[in-house]
Amino acid sequence: MKLQNRNDAGGVLMALLASVVAAALAAAYFWIFLTWDYSTGERAGWVQKLSKKGWICKTWEGEMAMVTMPGTVQEKFVFTVRSDEVAAQLNKVMGKRVSLHYEEKVGLPTTCFGETRHYVVGITPVEDIPLAPGMVMPVPAQPPAVLIAPSVPAK
Repeated sequence: MKLQNRNDAGGVLMALLASVVAAALAAAYFWIFLTWDYSTGERAGWVQKLSKKGWICKTWEGEMAMVTMPGTVQEKFVFTVRSDEVAAQLNKVMGKRVSLHYEEKVGLPTTCFGETRHYVVGITPVEDIPLAPGMVMPVPAQPPAVLIAPSVPAK
């Protein structure tokens, strides 16, 4: 009978040790994939959507319209913002042209960390409007004055 109790205690100890090892491996996995970036970059365009979403884990999910050339179809860049400070900055410049600095994370298993792979970590307002490659029109500080054509006397 004593031998059986020792085996039971050893089995419980092994199960506990296996649980601790599994929890440590899971924590290491999430730490690696949250701190390691697959890629980083900048994208410029007009933020047209930003909302806080999620049933349990709330994240800011957004959409930016990017236009490469005037008259072309816009491309949409969907992104996630985890920081409330960055989301507040984005809300202030909604509808204006901005450059978003993002980090791409790969390997996160759930949408609890965000619905996209692109996590915006910084924002820079863009003051120039590109018209074509090499041509840039600065944004006026105030609305332009209305020009009135001089009247030409009739002949």
